[in-house]
Amino acid sequence: MRDLSSGPGRVLVFVYGVFAVAATGRSLVQLGADADKAPVAYSLSLLAAVIYLVATTCLLLGGRRSWLIAVVACTIELVGVLVVGTLSYVDTALFPDKTVWSHFGQGYGFLPLVLPFVGLAWLRVTRPAAHGSTVQRGTVQRST
Repeated sequence: MRDLSSGPGRVLVFVYGVFAVAATGRSLVQLGADADKAPVAYSLSLLAAVIYLVATTCLLLGGRRSWLIAVVACTIELVGVLVVGTLSYVDTALFPDKTVWSHFGQGYGFLPLVLPFVGLAWLRVTRPAAHGSTVQRGTVQRST
């Protein structure tokens, strides 16, 4: 089985790790200092942090179950950034302060918008095949 954190996966793990730390720090500071100012926005930043942490952990661990959890995490991340990004433009009162996903991650160079697409693409390349084998760049290998 191809290691999820090998090759280009290493860069992906690093970026997810950076986002996990950044989103956690930002959300905890926001919730600790001004929780009543924008509770929905700050809570969504904390949710983003948890999702980034789960994706990072699963990409590091590897294996069939971690791969599946990473797919779910990246999918939730994609839906989250699209919904929050859209709502932050449509209903500005709901997001009086910036979050990781508001304005499609504009405050982070739009990386929160790009990251789930890259993550899901990598997970597709490293997708486990049926019956305990994995597809690896055109070859099939038995996993242990």
